Amino acid sequence: MKKLLFIVFVGMICLINKVNAQNAEFGLKAGLNVAGLHFTGAGNLDSRASVYVGGLAHIHVSRYWAVQPELVYSCQGAKQNFDGREVTYRLNYVTLPVMLQYMFDNGFRLQTGPQLGLLASAKRKSGGTITDTKNEYTTADFSWSFGASYLTNSGVGIDARYNLGINNINNTGSADKLQNRVFQIGLFYQFKHS
Repeated sequence: MKKLLFIVFVGMICLINKVNAQNAEFGLKAGLNVAGLHFTGAGNLDSRASVYVGGLAHIHVSRYWAVQPELVYSCQGAKQNFDGREVTYRLNYVTLPVMLQYMFDNGFRLQTGPQLGLLASAKRKSGGTITDTKNEYTTADFSWSFGASYLTNSGVGIDARYNLGINNINNTGSADKLQNRVFQIGLFYQFKHS
């Protein structure tokens, strides 16, 4: 896991160095996650509200098209009522979305693209007991993201996105599939926006 995170970090540094000479803008982002888990054996578990925070590189390919790689720490998971007790599943990921964006002249953007998530931690809280459950989930989560954003002339923007989990993250040996479902809404700021 540490080696994979190191490779992702080095890759992002190389990408940033390469795009510095191109038409790129860098920024920060943060916001609210409304996350859930889709479980084939039990349907959808209840949503869990949490946060995300990260950085972005907005790279113009043409007047209307851009590619936006990001590095984000995303708190996800779900909740479930089990025998009258609330059980919370806390799954925290380091995610690397790469969004293809179509930009309108008025500041609106439509976006879609793949996302790789690397599991940083996993805990289950039931009553006052917190259990480490990282071994119950796969290390990697693959998602496809869909969304829209609006950027003001000052460089401040609002972003809304839905991340649809593609792969099975259940590592317990069960035949039932478990997939992430995350709705994100938040603010971002692009430095030196023109």
